[in-house]
Amino acid sequence: MPTVIRKSAKAAILESHREILHAVSWQIRSTTWSPPTDQYETEETYVVRMEIAGMQEDDFEVSLENNILHISGERLDPPERRAYQQMEIRFGKFASAVRLPGPVSIDQTYAEYKNGFLIVVLPKDNSDKVE
Repeated sequence: MPTVIRKSAKAAILESHREILHAVSWQIRSTTWSPPTDQYETEETYVVRMEIAGMQEDDFEVSLENNILHISGERLDPPERRAYQQMEIRFGKFASAVRLPGPVSIDQTYAEYKNGFLIVVLPKDNSDKVE
């Protein structure tokens, strides 16, 4: 069973702000959207997992700047014409930014795309810890 860590008031406000922006983006047809993204940590790593089916590993751009992981790309809409009765799957450009709780070892960071999930594993940088 996963452990859920209670969010601080600041994190809760940021999360509700993100939810509001996500809801509004459906209304105004924003050109960039954010796929569902999980962030968690283990004893040795931070892990960011994004649910984004229908992509290839080369379709993603992943970068790290000032302890913020940026993931972006574009999921293309199939070219054939269709008359939708329901449309919930988003297409087009997407982007997500995740603030990491601590420093990481960039040289050991890796990402893999498997079964519709992009998983980025960022080992914690423990070089400043005194033993």
